[in-house]
Amino acid sequence: MTSVGDRDIIEVGERELPADRFSDRELSWLAFNNRVLDLAKDVKRVPLLERARFLAIFSSNLDEFFMVRVAGLKRRMAAGVAVAGSSGLMPRELHDAILTRTRELVGDAAYVFANDVRPALAQHGIEILRWDELDEDERRQMTDLFENRIFPVLTPLAVDPSHPFPYISGLSVNLAVLLRNPVTGVRQFARVKVPTILSRFVPLGGGRFVPLEDVIAQHLHQLFSGMQIIEHSTFRVTRNEDVEVEEDDAENLLFALEKELLRSKVGRPPVRLEVEDDIDEVMLELLI
Repeated sequence: MTSVGDRDIIEVGERELPADRFSDRELSWLAFNNRVLDLAKDVKRVPLLERARFLAIFSSNLDEFFMVRVAGLKRRMAAGVAVAGSSGLMPRELHDAILTRTRELVGDAAYVFANDVRPALAQHGIEILRWDELDEDERRQMTDLFENRIFPVLTPLAVDPSHPFPYISGLSVNLAVLLRNPVTGVRQFARVKVPTILSRFVPLGGGRFVPLEDVIAQHLHQLFSGMQIIEHSTFRVTRNEDVEVEEDDAENLLFALEKELLRSKVGRPPVRLEVEDDIDEVMLELLI
């Protein structure tokens, strides 16, 4: 200890700072989205419709996170970049941590909707039903709707040696269908895109709604007449929407931007596949 005037100064050697003193940017963003989810759980202070809205915001945020942040991370992994970030995590370790945390958050959000928000909406006269919860009159109503409005805008695509696997547009809701020819016994995979020109939730009247994909799934025999429907499942693909332009290397920045924007319409690699919990293993392998 040394003395300077009336003050004592204690000389302390420099301490080595911990390697994990920084939080990773991507994991921090997931923590932010978890706070959005917390608002959807807040029964006391947040009105019911606002809680439903926060669930939608949570899902929309997660879509954008995968389209941009995770897409950029996967691009670095594909390029063989093996440099740890400020948090000390390597790209592969960070990717695994993101997937683990995302599964937890999505499971949490699904639980909140199924066990909290959806029952609360039903108590206030807004019911979101599955096909097996409809009565006979409602099923006949949906069959008429399918034949007159839904069927004409559907374009089922089968996969066989002459028809490669179809391009799945990003964020579109799709039905994966496993078919069997009753004569030859040959199995075939097909995909049906849920049309975006129709409302995702079909009104039944009296505040009751049914998902559009449920209506389509119950009428697949009309789309694939003469074939046996073995299995069907809903899935969704998220694609890379990160715009990458090297300004220093691009001789014509406008041309480079146009090229990236055109690539955003088709050819973007997938970064996430969402499937139902009970999807058949064979069906999952076909999608992967």
